[in-house]
Amino acid sequence: MCDTLCLIGGGRTLFAKNSNRPHDETQVVERHPRRAAGASLRATHIEIEDTGAHALIGSRLAWMWGFEHGVNEHGVAIGNERIFTVADPRAAPPGLTGMDLVRLGLERATSADAALDTMTGLLERHGQGGSGAEDANDPYWSSFIVADRRGAWVLETSDREWVARPVASGAAISNRVTLGTEWTRGSAGIAAGTDWSTRLDPGVPTEPSDVRLAVTGSCAAGDPTRTVPADVVTALRHHGSGHWGRPGDAPSNVEPPPPPGAPGWDGFTVCWHIRTVESTMSSMIVELPEDPDVPLRHWIALGSPCVSVYVPGFGMETVPPALADPATWHRFVRLRDRVEADGDTLAVVRAELGPVENELWERAEAVAGDPGSWSAYSDTGWRSVDAALTRLGV
Repeated sequence: MCDTLCLIGGGRTLFAKNSNRPHDETQVVERHPRRAAGASLRATHIEIEDTGAHALIGSRLAWMWGFEHGVNEHGVAIGNERIFTVADPRAAPPGLTGMDLVRLGLERATSADAALDTMTGLLERHGQGGSGAEDANDPYWSSFIVADRRGAWVLETSDREWVARPVASGAAISNRVTLGTEWTRGSAGIAAGTDWSTRLDPGVPTEPSDVRLAVTGSCAAGDPTRTVPADVVTALRHHGSGHWGRPGDAPSNVEPPPPPGAPGWDGFTVCWHIRTVESTMSSMIVELPEDPDVPLRHWIALGSPCVSVYVPGFGMETVPPALADPATWHRFVRLRDRVEADGDTLAVVRAELGPVENELWERAEAVAGDPGSWSAYSDTGWRSVDAALTRLGV
């Protein structure tokens, strides 16, 4: 279960995703250099041809080859969602997972259009199949936002079928079919004008997605010329009754996660804390300037956004190596466990992490125009996060 959004306008694209997974499943963020073509590569469940790879940054489940979300050196950003359709994914043979398709789109494409072609071509050739969970037989279909510096697509799939529509100025997706007849591209067997919403599984409630889409959709519907990454953070840290958690906010403004057993669908928040279902495990915001000579920017948080720090970076080179260490992810998860046991603890955590995050964002703005200082900024910035985590006892 995840939430992805994008906004396009003002000379750039903003892309963001929260990755929700089983509460003890490790997730790391890795930087991968370019890779030359080879004979074949092993995806999560099958082997396919290897056409090489662009440099990229991606958030990966420790046991899986594919990415939950990521961005490549050409300014293509992709994130996926689990969706439920009338087709039964348990009947499909092993194929590519939705996360494999995210990584392959990033590895092989230089634009959102090219990524859409790449991903749908691979889907039609190899199919989706195989479990999306480490310790259970849990296959599923996926939807995606595929974005670049000038535009984006919403792509929804069911088995080897797919439809896609271009994004005008903003879009948000969650764990449900969202497209109807407004799609403009589709797989060969789908007739023009087909209502894709008939693929929606009537046996799966949409309310858990709808309550989150009300938040992410509102963010995506904002003025793209005025929305800034800090505004997106407030959506990704949303705990149910109001926006909060913007970098620089006072700890007194922090809203704890819903208590276990919250009534109705109140517990299904964008910053997700339902241990019996899933939790938010990683989050990323990417800013893709329309001018290709201007480096892209990213803000990466491990663990639940509410107990994490969105660490700023530039291009492909300024991702702290600690984010690829499973031990770092576990440090943030220990904070999450404390907060879920006692909601009042969140104010204590934010009182420590909030000023560090705010300082990192301010320093990132100060060095944004000086590429020569980015590496040193990244190194010293992570040290400040590490020190804050140590002070919190994790």
